[in-house]
Amino acid sequence: MSGLEDVVAQYASRWSLGLGAPYEPGGGSAWVAPAVDARGRALALKIGWRHDEAMDEAAALRAWDGHGAARVHASDTTPTTVALLLERCEPGTPLARRPEPEQDEVIATVLNELWRVPSGDHPFRPLSAMTAAWADAFEARLPGAAGRLDPGWAREAVSLLRQLPLEHHDPRLLCTDLHAGNVLAAERAPWLVIDPKPYVGDPSYDVVQHLLNCRARLAADAPGLAHHLADRAGLDRDRVTAWLFARCVQESLDDASLLDVAAQLTRSQGQ
Repeated sequence: MSGLEDVVAQYASRWSLGLGAPYEPGGGSAWVAPAVDARGRALALKIGWRHDEAMDEAAALRAWDGHGAARVHASDTTPTTVALLLERCEPGTPLARRPEPEQDEVIATVLNELWRVPSGDHPFRPLSAMTAAWADAFEARLPGAAGRLDPGWAREAVSLLRQLPLEHHDPRLLCTDLHAGNVLAAERAPWLVIDPKPYVGDPSYDVVQHLLNCRARLAADAPGLAHHLADRAGLDRDRVTAWLFARCVQESLDDASLLDVAAQLTRSQGQ
């Protein structure tokens, strides 16, 4: 990130922080390092360039107030930068290092802590805004996928991306990008979520990213895995399956192996 050192120094001074070495030097869309403030609190400083996915992260963490997610102690947004002063998760071991069946249980548990009814004046975008944009982008790429993707599946995926979020009438605050790499072991709670991409909408969507990361189990039995996680999280099996099908078809333009998963899901629904 160009100018990163100056930005880090600015926030370290502003929030009276002593900083350690960054967790991932020079990596990713954000720079994160352990910090200690003037009160001796163990914190983490996160600096990222402002982009669409980073919108409302601080607002979501404040809304959750430590229930299932790391707390945010301070935040600041400029035209180019988003800075967060966060609770430090110790030991900070990612859930991704645990066996996937254990991941399932933790993901279901923390999501049920996060799924709260948003306040009437919340700033969060509807899930339909994200999925409709995906549908538009997917449709724009379809001419280049001729012969590789069943046209009926493509139409169904577009329809689901547009209609599923509109059919759900009990919107909750969602994480949307929850996977085992974004859940860390902590002292205050066994596991805490970091790096949310908050939207408001159908909770059945929120388990899909974890499912997509469990490739071996998806390949072996996609319907069974979708039903298993739906049951663990208290969700409707058919809606989780529909969301997973839509995302598999959408992502298949970049990963053709997901067409085999979509085929399993189609057969399980008798389509």
